[in-house]
Amino acid sequence: MYDPTVARLTYRALLGRRRALILGALPLLLIAISVAVRGLAGADDQTAADLLGGLALATMVPIIGVIAGTGAIGPEIDDGSVVYLLSKPVKRPTIIFTKLIVAIAVTMVFSAVPTLIAGFILNGNSQQIAVAYTVAALVASIAYAALFLLLGTVSRHAVVFGLVYALVWEALFGSLVSGARTLSVQQWSLAVAHRVGNGDLVTSDVGLPTATVLLVVVTVLATWYAGQKLRSLTLAGEE
Repeated sequence: MYDPTVARLTYRALLGRRRALILGALPLLLIAISVAVRGLAGADDQTAADLLGGLALATMVPIIGVIAGTGAIGPEIDDGSVVYLLSKPVKRPTIIFTKLIVAIAVTMVFSAVPTLIAGFILNGNSQQIAVAYTVAALVASIAYAALFLLLGTVSRHAVVFGLVYALVWEALFGSLVSGARTLSVQQWSLAVAHRVGNGDLVTSDVGLPTATVLLVVVTVLATWYAGQKLRSLTLAGEE
């Protein structure tokens, strides 16, 4: 289910000079803001939770997920180079699964690691806030990568749709409409983080059992359907 050659090509595509600069911009901004806040306001648990929840988890993680998830396959479909990959004796689900693993790894490195660093800068991991939000970033990375990889497979406008979901649905509607939070990867990951953190600074509107089931179902279904769409694409090309 994992092909090293496909993985190497995907890593090379995702970590090219221009995309790597984009991926690194938000983590550097998060860390810079954390240093400034710590210097100006000192260590404060509520401030740490607000910044990690509002900037890291609600903004940085989904945007990086969009870049990594759609970038793992979208450009190959757009420029037609996916035909070369599909001509190789590699099963279509293997291609999707390998690209998913790469997208997850890239999203985790560029989101979870900076979140942990920022958390320790802000309050030294008091009340396990840094670790809790890092766990949330890790969990969210898996679901976001699967969702946005699927978008990259089915649409030429995957980046636009991904940003609309991340910034409009989760950030805007998720903060204004309580019902929308149930269908939010951010809230699902916060449910997991709530179990890790101490105190009530890390909370979620979704219970842990529900969040766990939804995370697994969304990740599995998105990965499966992306494989089916890639198989359809191959058949269309062969016809």
